[in-house]
Amino acid sequence: MIKVGIFGASGRVGQLIIQEAKAHRNIEIGAVFVRKELDFSLPEGSFVTNDFNAFIQCCDVIIDFSSKEATNALLQALESSSSPVPCVIGTTGLDEQDFALIDSCSKRVPMLYASNMSLGIAVLRQVVEQVAAKLTQADIEISEIHHRYKKDAPSGTALSLAESCAKGRNRPLKEILVTDRISQGARKDGELSIISLRGGDVAGRHCVGFYLDGEYLELTHNATNRLTFAKGALACAIWLANKPPKLYEIDEVFA
Repeated sequence: MIKVGIFGASGRVGQLIIQEAKAHRNIEIGAVFVRKELDFSLPEGSFVTNDFNAFIQCCDVIIDFSSKEATNALLQALESSSSPVPCVIGTTGLDEQDFALIDSCSKRVPMLYASNMSLGIAVLRQVVEQVAAKLTQADIEISEIHHRYKKDAPSGTALSLAESCAKGRNRPLKEILVTDRISQGARKDGELSIISLRGGDVAGRHCVGFYLDGEYLELTHNATNRLTFAKGALACAIWLANKPPKLYEIDEVFA
């Protein structure tokens, strides 16, 4: 039985992870980290804390779906801990400093970061890389839409899909990425553009388009339920728990 620590428990995905973990035969909730009072129930006997050391000591693996600031605090706690534990991170909107901390922690314990925990996106990333490499003359445009409460834009998933396309073209993403079409004017050769929409309760929709003269190919992933992300995160946690220290990608889980 693997003891999972839930960090970011009050969020939408965090609550679904708790719900799914309760019904999982190979998992028990080792600890729940909270910064304020919870407005939902936890399994009887759950250990709830706002102390990082106590939280880390009660877990075999941590799942983090929180905020940029909270994730950064967790990573600092893991880095300074005498007995850090593996960690699956699904928080988006992280910056270079955060990723440097993830990389630093991965020297001591296994870490896995993914902007999207669904199997479909893991497969889509592989596919768009191949298509980008084959359709070298195609203009690549990515559109994404999420619920009205999502804070970061473009989404982490859209950026990861863009990275895969750039890899297929053998180009650094930062040299070709456009996220503000209004200020750019006419499209330049080789550009890769992302457009972000926010509204309603959309769990997530991503479309990668390859546009040629006379034809175009669009590959779309729709998340119809956030439970998909919770199930994926738990699958990653089980897979990661006994791995050697390293920074892993979700493609390795679903290989």
